[in-house]
Amino acid sequence: MKTLKLIVLCSVLLSFLVFDASGGEKLRPVATYSIVARDSITGQLGVAVQSNWFSVGSIVSWAESGVGAVATQSFVEPSYGPLGLDLMRAGKSAQQTLSALLQADDYTDVRQVAMVDANGNVKAHTGSNCIVYANHVTGAGFSCQANMMEKSTVPAAMAKAYSAAKGDLAERLMVALEAAQAEGGDIRGKQSAALVVVSGERSGTPWNNRIYDVRIEDHKTPLVEMRRLLHVSRVYQHANHGDELMTENKVAEAMEEYTKAMELAPDNMEMVFWPAVTLASVDKIDQAMPLFKKVFAKEERWKELLKRLPAAGLISQEAVDEVLKRIK
Repeated sequence: MKTLKLIVLCSVLLSFLVFDASGGEKLRPVATYSIVARDSITGQLGVAVQSNWFSVGSIVSWAESGVGAVATQSFVEPSYGPLGLDLMRAGKSAQQTLSALLQADDYTDVRQVAMVDANGNVKAHTGSNCIVYANHVTGAGFSCQANMMEKSTVPAAMAKAYSAAKGDLAERLMVALEAAQAEGGDIRGKQSAALVVVSGERSGTPWNNRIYDVRIEDHKTPLVEMRRLLHVSRVYQHANHGDELMTENKVAEAMEEYTKAMELAPDNMEMVFWPAVTLASVDKIDQAMPLFKKVFAKEERWKELLKRLPAAGLISQEAVDEVLKRIK
């Protein structure tokens, strides 16, 4: 109870920093549309958002592996993010968490907040004075919310798209944002977007459990750019997983991941060079040579990088010498 009281007290103090009760300056509304969700199969948690406001992801979207996800917007109170995660980490449900924070806030009429916890419980709030059109739609393990929209149908369009979408959680969150924009989106336009997906498993190092963390701070078509970067992020997911498998000496499995990365980004020489190094380092130079040739034909500087790797212990000098001899 002491922890809960302290968190609520912090929320009260922070709310006065955002809204001066004596009639001082108020923050402008971060008008936006967002979705928080939990994947019922993987347990992954995520939040995605788009707005006609600079760097929306730095203030609206919050998520922690095995804990929950929060979107806080409208006349935004940022503390709903970290304090909401604190309460859910302490075992409170999304409903209990949001209810407690709203009770400590004197300006609930202009807040719009949604939360989902690690069990898939969802709670959302849209204040009566949020700028129209403003509402939210909740479903099994997700909530879609929007304010200052061109049409009142935006949250429903998001919910329908999310529920019908295929693919992993990141893809379904992306589809929900695209549906919102197709429905009219923010009445002012568009500027920034963000998407965060974290693991469903809680760990002592939550910063290592961010599966996707993509932000578009300022762009004419932020969702188009975010979809592009989501694709790039998937490429590096496979490459990084390949590296992890290599540390476990699972060469065949690592090469499967590297191959997926190369297929997704055939023109990215980073995705070709390192699998080649991996093969050469385990005496599979014959298999590595086509990859090395492709990289070196694209840019000679990769040869210089290869020469530097033995000193870092990534490949033997003998293997490097053999590769360079065969290239000539």
